[in-house]
Amino acid sequence: MYKLSDFKDLNEECGVFAITGVEDAAHLVYLGLYALQHRGQEAFGMCATAVQEGESWVKATKDFGLVADGMSSAKLSQLQGSTCLGHVRYSTQGGRLSENIQPFVFRLPQLGQIAMAHNGNLTNALELREQLERAGSVFTSTSDSEVFIHLLARSNAQSLGDKIAGLMYQVKGAYALCFAAGDHLYAVRDPYGFRPLVIGQLDGKSVIASETCALDLIGAETVREVYPGEMICMGPDGQFDSTFPMGRDTRPAFCAFESIYFARPDSQRNGESFYQVRFRIGQRLACDFLPEDADTVVPVPDSGVPMAMGFAHEAGLPMELGLVRNHYVGRTFIEPGQMNRDFKVKLKLSPVQSVLNGKSVVLIDDSVVRGTTCMRIVRMIREAGAKKIHLRIGSPPITHPCHYGVATPSKKDLLAANLSVDEIARRLEVDSLQYISQPGLRLALGDQTQQGFCYACFDGDYREYIEKKAYQEQ
Repeated sequence: MYKLSDFKDLNEECGVFAITGVEDAAHLVYLGLYALQHRGQEAFGMCATAVQEGESWVKATKDFGLVADGMSSAKLSQLQGSTCLGHVRYSTQGGRLSENIQPFVFRLPQLGQIAMAHNGNLTNALELREQLERAGSVFTSTSDSEVFIHLLARSNAQSLGDKIAGLMYQVKGAYALCFAAGDHLYAVRDPYGFRPLVIGQLDGKSVIASETCALDLIGAETVREVYPGEMICMGPDGQFDSTFPMGRDTRPAFCAFESIYFARPDSQRNGESFYQVRFRIGQRLACDFLPEDADTVVPVPDSGVPMAMGFAHEAGLPMELGLVRNHYVGRTFIEPGQMNRDFKVKLKLSPVQSVLNGKSVVLIDDSVVRGTTCMRIVRMIREAGAKKIHLRIGSPPITHPCHYGVATPSKKDLLAANLSVDEIARRLEVDSLQYISQPGLRLALGDQTQQGFCYACFDGDYREYIEKKAYQEQ
């Protein structure tokens, strides 16, 4: 029986971008991935596809690191074709393996070469992998995403669309998928819609992206989200067909952490920017947990800035940049090693003594996971002369691991799963600590029905069956 640790690289919070029907497809995908770089900084890949002698063929380039560093004009010029698919990723279980860099390229009989990119995490990947290996499949990577390829290869369906529809009945968990085959794109979203995926159009041609900020950069218009459980087939003429292989009777469960942290604040969902959502979270925190002796509001940049602005606006306090971020250092939360995280806190943030000295500071951060990063930030602020530190968090306490694509650790490593709020405050060395309540978060998200989002990392209400043996605590 496989364990979760057997997958060295779970394909979790990543970014996908694809376009078809344009001459300069690779250059546009390069720009799209550049806009989605915040979703993964460990590796990137791009695949150009076209039709040759009745079959699909693929040209690919992949590398570790940032898109801007690893992609050159010479590499881009080799990616000729009117259809291109790109992916940015990071691993969460260690191991920098080149075979895990997406998009994956594979060949199917009568269809030719196909490229695939995946954002999310399959909860039954271990079970499926065992079954496939017993049936003769040979895996070449340690990524859960490779399961899709073997399921497609074993399908008796004739068309790629029918093969993709069939695998939706077999996999469980979170998946925002994109396939490039010849001059067509296929976009698929799991029935719960855990991870984001949006449709755009550029001069009448079809685009797929994880976030709308990538569409904005290339001047594309946002059409709508790919609906939960929907499969979209896009042709070079800009038209697309929509089907729901598993029906439309789903209970949407969009990841609340996308709104709190992962998505770029200028990206939109349902016509509203994530900046507006985070601003309301800050307002809610100020309404519920305003310290009487507060002098100033200081965000932990960058994700805490809109929340701090909302808090300051509601409280009538000044918001000051008491922490300055070095933007040439990546997001510490998505680095795979704890040692990297600790060191990069010092590289990433510097306190402004003139802002903090002698002040009672309301420090605003988006979340506390392990608490190690937050503790170091608090100590920096204290050393800069802050009189008091009141920590306010824009998410409820994270008490359960995520199985759908956020790299939260096992329960034993989650601070809020093992300590009370008062105990966490003492551990973090702050004068007071308050988290937004889950009802407060729902208000900020506009989730009046209490059914539109996944809050499993806060309350353990997983929307679908989790294979308990596979996901035993490590």
